[in-house]
This record gives sequence, C-alpha cells and structure tokens, in this order.
Amino acid sequence: MIDANKPEVVLPPVEKSIQVSLPVDAAFKLFTQGLSTWWPLASHSVGLDKVESCIVEEHEGGRVYEIQKDGSEAPWGTVLAWEPPHRFMMSWHPGRDENTAQELEVLFDAEGEGTRIELIHRGWETLGDKAKETREGYITGWDTVLGNYVTQMKAIANP
Repeated sequence: MIDANKPEVVLPPVEKSIQVSLPVDAAFKLFTQGLSTWWPLASHSVGLDKVESCIVEEHEGGRVYEIQKDGSEAPWGTVLAWEPPHRFMMSWHPGRDENTAQELEVLFDAEGEGTRIELIHRGWETLGDKAKETREGYITGWDTVLGNYVTQMKAIANP
C-alpha cells in the first residue's frame, strides 16, 4: 500500500559536462540547428535505422522531433526555454507518452577560448517503476551522444 504521507523517492539528475573549442554561439547553433549532423540517429532515436533527420523548432513551444525515411514523424519533446546562445531546455519523451516526459536542460558558457556545455537531465519520477533503470541507461547514453557532438565539432573546427 502506498503511504500518501511518505515523500516519493527523487532520483538525482544525470549531469554531463564537456568543453569544446567553438565559441558559445557556434556551439549552441551546432547543438540545436545542426542536431541531425551529430546525433547518433541509428542507435539513439525512435525509428533507429529508419530515421533521416531530427529537428528543433527554435522557439518556446517548438517541437523537437525526428523525421523518418518514409516521411513520418516521431516526437522527442517540446522546447520549454529558448535563450540562444546560452540555454536550451525541452521536455524529453522520445517514443513515449508526453505524460512521462523529463526535462532536458543544456547550458552554454564561455570558458577560455571555447565553450563549456552542461547537460542536465532531470525528472525521472515520471517514469514510475522504470525510472531508476531508465536513468541508468541514460548515464552512458549521454556519453555516446555527447561524444558524437565533440567528434562533429572537431570536424568543423579543424576542416
């Protein structure tokens, strides 16, 4: 039996940070406008090898979604904050009902001659019994995704 007086368990956010050699505005633009160029769509998407691209509509309330090769779309979330070039936040529910969405916040700050990008993925409790297991998968999943971002950034910075 659930005790209504007991607070629900809150899982800590997954937090990742990377340093890139692009200026803040270019790092932000690559992360959002250039999403399809670096996101590992074949392994980290709803449609996997059927995905052609992914889009971020650049305004609060905008959609974030993938476009599959047959023209169909699969939502990933909704833009909750659009503050170029320093902050991007969205709901996150790829392949799931939006009632199970977490928040994904990405911050871009000048550091030295480059940019520090901080990713914060929080709100795991919306997933109920699957929250802990899903969160664990994202700990390594974000390493893969951000590794692809760094690889693409290096190709741009050093053509």
